[in-house]
Amino acid sequence: MGRQWLHAKRLVAGLKKGRATSKLVREISVAAKMGGADPEMNARLATAVEKARKESVSRDVIERAIKKGAGVGGEKLVMEHVVFEGYAPHKVPVIVEVYTDNVNRTAPEIRVLFKKGQLGQSGSNKFLFDHVGIVEAHHPSSGADREAAAIEAGANEVEPLAGDQNDDIPEGTAGARFICDRAAVHAVTKWLSENGWTVVTSELGYVPKQFPELTEVQRAEVGEFLQALDDHDDVHRVWAAVK
Repeated sequence: MGRQWLHAKRLVAGLKKGRATSKLVREISVAAKMGGADPEMNARLATAVEKARKESVSRDVIERAIKKGAGVGGEKLVMEHVVFEGYAPHKVPVIVEVYTDNVNRTAPEIRVLFKKGQLGQSGSNKFLFDHVGIVEAHHPSSGADREAAAIEAGANEVEPLAGDQNDDIPEGTAGARFICDRAAVHAVTKWLSENGWTVVTSELGYVPKQFPELTEVQRAEVGEFLQALDDHDDVHRVWAAVK
């Protein structure tokens, strides 16, 4: 049979990279729409642009995405933000954030994914999460004082963050997730950026109030379900009460 499997593997990898790039570009447009076209005044946009650059997205594509989101020029972003609530297998609460230009297409597709997931189901659950500002960053010194940085930056909480939790956290650095009030995201991001920290995530998100106990097998089943959700082209973020 030769090495046809290699060709198939490359096609799959290329498809995944294309989807990832598409999501990065959309995030830039959405960030520009919500907070303006100036990265200096829009922490979410600055972080999205930096991620896109790391993934080799061209400057022209980035600039077009910013203009589209900000409504500058001929194109304007027509995108609706929709939040779906539900449960993964084993009653793990899940919130799915979607950006779509066609809710009538996307909503049934997300519902189908919930039905396909073993024991997955829709249902109200926002009360099980805190809606907060989330800033993830790393410092080149592995001994950096995370607690002190959180206090100075104006965050309410901080927790260590490793590379297996966020691919953008390099080995040998001090990774941290800073939790803050939703209105403080820009200020926290700015302070960290100006004091030796490299910010990799700056956004509003959902933090679970508690985590169900799962076996390794159950955790794997939940992971497969969450991956299926995340693979959908219109899905922006999947928040789940799983460690």
